[in-house]
Amino acid sequence: MPAPTSAPPAPSAPPAAANAGAYATTALTAATLLAACGGASPGAPDSPSPRPSVLGTVIRADAISDADAARFLAQAAMGSERAQIAAVQQLGYEGWLEAQFALPASGTRWDWLVAKGYNASTYKNSEAGFDAAAWRKLISSPDTLRQRVTLALSEIIVVAIDGLVGLGWRAFSAAAWLDLLEAHAFGNYRALLGAVSTSVAMGQFLTFRGNSKANPATGSHPDENYARELMQLFTIGLVQLNGDGTPRLAGGAPIYTYGPDDVSGLARIFTGWDVDLAGTTTASPDFIRRPMRQYPARHETGAATFLGHTVPSGLGGADALQAALDIIYAHPNVAPFIGRQLIQRLVTSNPSRAYVARVAAAFNDDGQHVRGNLRAVLKAVLLDPEARASGSGATAGEGKLREPIVRFTGWARAGKASSATDSWGIGNTSNPATRLGQSPLRSPTVFNFFRPGYVPPNSGIAAAGLVAPEFQIANESSVVGYLNFMQRVVAVGVGDVLPDYSAWLPLADDAPALLAELNTVLAAGQIGSATQTLMLGALNAMPSGSDARRLNRVRTAMLLVLAAPEFLVLK
Repeated sequence: MPAPTSAPPAPSAPPAAANAGAYATTALTAATLLAACGGASPGAPDSPSPRPSVLGTVIRADAISDADAARFLAQAAMGSERAQIAAVQQLGYEGWLEAQFALPASGTRWDWLVAKGYNASTYKNSEAGFDAAAWRKLISSPDTLRQRVTLALSEIIVVAIDGLVGLGWRAFSAAAWLDLLEAHAFGNYRALLGAVSTSVAMGQFLTFRGNSKANPATGSHPDENYARELMQLFTIGLVQLNGDGTPRLAGGAPIYTYGPDDVSGLARIFTGWDVDLAGTTTASPDFIRRPMRQYPARHETGAATFLGHTVPSGLGGADALQAALDIIYAHPNVAPFIGRQLIQRLVTSNPSRAYVARVAAAFNDDGQHVRGNLRAVLKAVLLDPEARASGSGATAGEGKLREPIVRFTGWARAGKASSATDSWGIGNTSNPATRLGQSPLRSPTVFNFFRPGYVPPNSGIAAAGLVAPEFQIANESSVVGYLNFMQRVVAVGVGDVLPDYSAWLPLADDAPALLAELNTVLAAGQIGSATQTLMLGALNAMPSGSDARRLNRVRTAMLLVLAAPEFLVLK
């Protein structure tokens, strides 16, 4: 991936206890973050070098190197660790996926909130508990693939906790939303759309909860927010696509998928939906966990026409919803539009046309004539030749900037971070100047933290005709904030969440061995010799020979790896 042309300043001065030589090296590597995609010549993303076949080919477990297994986990999991590397090597890529598919869900965020007493009335107008519930699952749940896919889905079908207004119990509404995505992460995309369209959280966020049919006397019309975003962001996108994700053209111009009349027609479907309070009240959050119900008096029973199809008049609200979702789901854009975004969230920002086409084909038919089987889609994404080819052979346009949440969980999983009190006091990490600049379910808009088509302006990425979504939240403030935050986290943890570096202490007196291990586990062996030379200079300048000194060496080596351009950009 070609590099942007500017680099941010070094982080602010570290605490006095930090090693000055090591910190200087950290600042040097941090300053290259916005140029972190460098090292390859500009080129078209659709002309990758020849790749060995992976799909349909059995890869022997003993052919998977440590680095290859760690790279796979960087795409498929919330982080890499030695036990998971060994599991990938034992089971093979597909076997590891099947084992993850078979793992039972590891409890719900909702139940954790209840167990911690956050359903007490004093918390009704509070977000307390949500951040802890979200981070707990991302960091500690054994079903790490399910957590990674849940995160990806939350960035495609977006709900944000700060937009959940009007009912109270925002922590529970946000937790229920993530639990819903997790429950459907390995299911069928059409079933997911049905659940999303009756979710209280989505009804709150995109404001169709309580939506009523048009009233000619007052001139009111149904709220159109959800109808618009359901098409634009969650299913078909703005322009018609070929099966490989490229725009269909007419006279050299893209063809739009829908217009204002389609939005107005579809909005009629989303009338009459509101919370189900049967047998309960808003004094308890329980109603938020239920799907919304239909209130027939508010529902528009007339015909609804959109996308060239009509939902006939006279249908009840629930039947009309199913008919409308079937129309949208049948659109040929759904497979390439959603498939490409899953590739971007998990593997690479600029997948080739052929890669998108293969994933879209798996979406359209899982081999058993089932459409939308997310297990089949995830296999297609993660086992594709372009995903599994060695990172050392990456061509221009391949790879992606790791988003801050994934960098943080990479540290937490590798460092065996845990919360002894089970309170997971990490908090909201959205502040770009002092924390990560990103936090689960805290996107500023329905368009996610970053757009799938974002291009950093005045950059090598732009000059090469590439996109780099995560760079939308990478700037001078967030780069420095990330490094300063992670310096503290690596050294002393965050809240009650503490790492366990004991496995690495025996390597600490041998700087090359320590760095090699962290390079493998955290960076999939992708840190190059020039960067390693800088790191080793800093580590070798540090005293050794005692447990305290060894621990300082481990912390410094960890921070250096987390700051390295080759860690930040996964090839």
